[in-house]
Amino acid sequence: MGKIICIANQKGGVGKTTTAVNLAACLAEKGKRTLLADLDPQGNATSGLGIRAGKRTVYEALLGECTLESTLEKTRQPGLTLCPGDIRLAGAELELANLSRREYRLRAALESVRSQYDFILIDCPPSLGLLTVNALTAAQTILIPIQCEYYALEGVTALLNTVQRVRHGLNPALEIEGVLLTMLDGRTNLGLQVVAEVKKHFKRQVFKTTVPRNVRLGEAPSHGLPIHLYDSRSTGAEAYRALAAEVIANNR
Repeated sequence: MGKIICIANQKGGVGKTTTAVNLAACLAEKGKRTLLADLDPQGNATSGLGIRAGKRTVYEALLGECTLESTLEKTRQPGLTLCPGDIRLAGAELELANLSRREYRLRAALESVRSQYDFILIDCPPSLGLLTVNALTAAQTILIPIQCEYYALEGVTALLNTVQRVRHGLNPALEIEGVLLTMLDGRTNLGLQVVAEVKKHFKRQVFKTTVPRNVRLGEAPSHGLPIHLYDSRSTGAEAYRALAAEVIANNR
């Protein structure tokens, strides 16, 4: 059965979608059958893989209008499949509110395909609403990207409180996969101070891999490619390959 990891942080601009797309692609590159579900109404994981969402997306699957399997799209990375999302998800919070077992809709949808994959990654919206709660309820673990900036830990307390509430009421088995430090500029004292602060706070839960600031990482989505297909030798590609190896090692 596939390991389900949601990638979440309600703070925007921390590298959440960049991590979802590139970790998923690098896991597939390493021979792991991987599914990426785009649960963000912005649909950036979908467009970042060069996919244009069709009539059937994760939105229709959540509402029970189609099976999740019928939404799936192949990507240019062999072994990586996408469950696309788009702006229709913006209305899902209101529509899900009136449905039975509203927090379990994504879990139920994923169960039908889970046996086909080694890893299932969920890209969450930058909020702690019902879509993110669905992801936390469906997942076994949560991966938290944190940007190496002055207010790095701002908002993380709220996320961890939500994780605790989900554990108590919806998904007792939910654990933290790890904390990923992103956009690190190792030349600055601030970057190194943030690394030390996050490691002090989360201790062994911090990944050994850090993702540096890298222009090529920012360019890749506009070409509809993950970083290792856009520029295989970039520091961004090296970082996400290392992260994929670390995730695989941690889940042996």
